[in-house]
Amino acid sequence: MADLAVRLASLELRNPLLSASGTFGHGLEMQYLSPPERLGGLVSKTVSLLPRPGNKNPRIFETEAGFLNSIGLENRGIESYLASTLPEVATADCVIFTNIGGEREADFVELARILDERDEVDALELNLSCPNVQGGKLPFGTDPKTAESVLREVRKVTKKPLFAKLSPNVTRISDMARAVEAGGADGVTAVNTLLGMAVDWRKRAWRLATKQGGYSGVGIKPVALRCAWECAQAVDIPVIGCGGIRSAEDVLEYLAVGCTAVQVGTASFSDPALLGRLAGEVSELLDAAGIDSVCELIDCMERPLPASV
Repeated sequence: MADLAVRLASLELRNPLLSASGTFGHGLEMQYLSPPERLGGLVSKTVSLLPRPGNKNPRIFETEAGFLNSIGLENRGIESYLASTLPEVATADCVIFTNIGGEREADFVELARILDERDEVDALELNLSCPNVQGGKLPFGTDPKTAESVLREVRKVTKKPLFAKLSPNVTRISDMARAVEAGGADGVTAVNTLLGMAVDWRKRAWRLATKQGGYSGVGIKPVALRCAWECAQAVDIPVIGCGGIRSAEDVLEYLAVGCTAVQVGTASFSDPALLGRLAGEVSELLDAAGIDSVCELIDCMERPLPASV
């Protein structure tokens, strides 16, 4: 059986399979269908300093090839997360990532400072798609200087591995990847949702109360795969691929273009047991291809095929 273990920055993962933030609850809601011991890691939904009520309904809409959502980062805030959620999540037998978001750079810094003291948290993922209220409400992840500054300031208050989750809604995502690397990120997650929209022309109604929302699911995979590849080519830190993954084939395609790990998100809504099955299915594909370790496949697109193939 192929070895699925990977090293992600300083983290040792049993396999390259992670849950994507916002699609798996805080990690344990799916534990009976996708047991944590079958995963490389769990990524929490975004946690903010203060509770957030989220956006008004309708805030999710199913499309032909995925979902549009405008949840608005609804969560109970860091105090509730530490008191009620984290103690339970910490029992999971896998690496624990806490995803954090804020309206100001100082919010990210304070969240990182608080979580740095918690041994239960193995790594932090920064949601740079949050709107910056001090920068015209443009997302942190759309300006390289802003993103670099956030990472640089967060790096000062924590020694935990930092992963910057990047937005695809930029001109050159490679510039964003270089910026967060310069700021001290230990890795990047590529990518968050694409900006999208849906309407009902008969009723003259918007499908989302906010009109625009994040588009995720199988339909974004070609775009997300390209973004992940561009990031992997641009930086020397590991890349976590995310976007449209719903099969073992998808997982291995992301690894082949340079990703060290992947996150599975929207597919879990229609198939909650998927993430728990994928490790076995990935292993079967590698065995059939005569590959002993999943690491052999990482960034293999420019390497010659083995003589046995």
